[in-house]
Formats: sequence, structure tokens, C-alpha cells
Amino acid sequence: MKHVGLKLRMAVVAAILAAFYLVVVAVAVAAFGPGIWPVAVAGTVLLVGVQYKIGKWAALRSVGAEDLPEEQYPRVHQQVRRLSRDMGIEEPRLMGARMGVPNAFAVGRKGAGVVVVSTELMQLLDDDELEGVLAHELAHIANRDVVTMVVGQGIASIVGIAAQFAVLATGDNDLADFFLAVVVGNVVQFVVMLFVLAISRYREYVADADAREAIGSGEPLARALEKISGGHERARESAVDDQVSALCIFGDADSVLTRLVSTHPPTEERIERLRA
Repeated sequence: MKHVGLKLRMAVVAAILAAFYLVVVAVAVAAFGPGIWPVAVAGTVLLVGVQYKIGKWAALRSVGAEDLPEEQYPRVHQQVRRLSRDMGIEEPRLMGARMGVPNAFAVGRKGAGVVVVSTELMQLLDDDELEGVLAHELAHIANRDVVTMVVGQGIASIVGIAAQFAVLATGDNDLADFFLAVVVGNVVQFVVMLFVLAISRYREYVADADAREAIGSGEPLARALEKISGGHERARESAVDDQVSALCIFGDADSVLTRLVSTHPPTEERIERLRA
């Protein structure tokens, strides 16, 4: 089994999220009876499905992604086609966008994946470095990382809503209780999201490792991350919002607090692992 340590940590965090969800369902069953169980499950599936569909559409729209013409970018299409075959997944839709920074991200799942590459990235990187980035994004699709994150975010939303209802149900339903419910719900959702963000950071290490295996070396991706990091420091404007940045290949955090709430591990650590 590949990446045993990382996947074990992801499994532990996923189990914690599942425990949060089961507690909420158990409370709902105790309050409303066993008949609420199928309603709770159906509601969860519906919420996650809506978040997945809207999130995918919103991510592409927010950066103005358009289909990448193969006649203009034949090398990129060839790399994606070959890597997809080697990694055992269906070739995803390839799109481009001007993001103001060199970056790339993937959305969707196996069989319905989309990889978006910024024009700034294609101008910045050498062929082997771009191949490393593409392999990283394809690894996210192969590992169903986007679906995993949407499920985690869905659980966080459900737990937060349940906390709000709990406050309202035990109070006098006045204005003070309403504001207290909003505060409690947001705090509880934030706590659950810390575990979701931990999964996000773990999945970046796994995608890096899978990319290294796919191209036979971690050096090209390590150089790409160094260049991308420099490109972000020089950029003044960016079309990448906070929601999409969670999907992108690059993300950084300096302090302990920002590391805790970051979707990506520190770039220096990723580079060190790739070159180890």
C-alpha cells in the first residue's frame, strides 16, 4: 500500500469527521424518532451533491476557465493524455485561464475531471516542470480528493446547522438566542473544518508523491513549486479567490495559526519531501 503513513492519518481524520456526523444523526433520531434517519441521510447526500455541482461550476467560472485549444498547446494535451493513461484514469477536460499568477487546479472526479492551467504557469515552466504539475493535479482526480473535500465540508456544514438548532431548541427563541445560535454554529463548524483542512494538507503530500512516481522523479515538481512560489510573491493581481485557492497546487503558510487553517502544507516541506 502506497503512502501508508499519510493515508493512515487521513483515515483517522476521516473517522473523526464520521463520528461528528453520527453524533448529529443520533441526536436527531433521539429528538425526532427513528423515522428521521433516512431523511438525515438523504439530506446529507443532497447537500453534498449540490455543493459538489455548484462548487465545480463556481471554481471554473471564477477564473474564467475556457477549453485549452490543442492546436495552440499540443504539448500540454500530449502530456495530460500520456499521464492519464499511465495513471489509469480517463483523460480529463483541459482548460486554461488567466489567473494573474502561475497556478493550476483540478475539479471533478474520475471520468468527469477537469484540469485548469493558468497561462502564466505555461509561460513560466519548462516542459518537465509542467509535467510534474499536471501529474500532481491528475493525482487529485485519481485519488478522488475533490469529492473527499466536498464530503468533509458538507459534514462541517451539517454539524454547524445542528449546533444552531440545538441552541434555539434549548433557549427562549428570542433575539439573543438567535445571535448565540449563529455564533455557536460558526464556532462548531470552524472546529470541524480544522479536521477537513488537515485532510487537505495530507492530500497534497500524497498527490506530490504520486506525481513523483508518475514522472519518475520529484525534482521537476520541486523546481516548479519554487518557480510558482516566486511567481506568487511577484504577482500584484490574482483571479484566484479563497475557494479556488484551496484547489490550487500552490498555497503557503508561515505562522502556526496560518498553518492550522491552511489548505496546503508549507512549500518548503513539500520541496524537501520531493527531493528526499
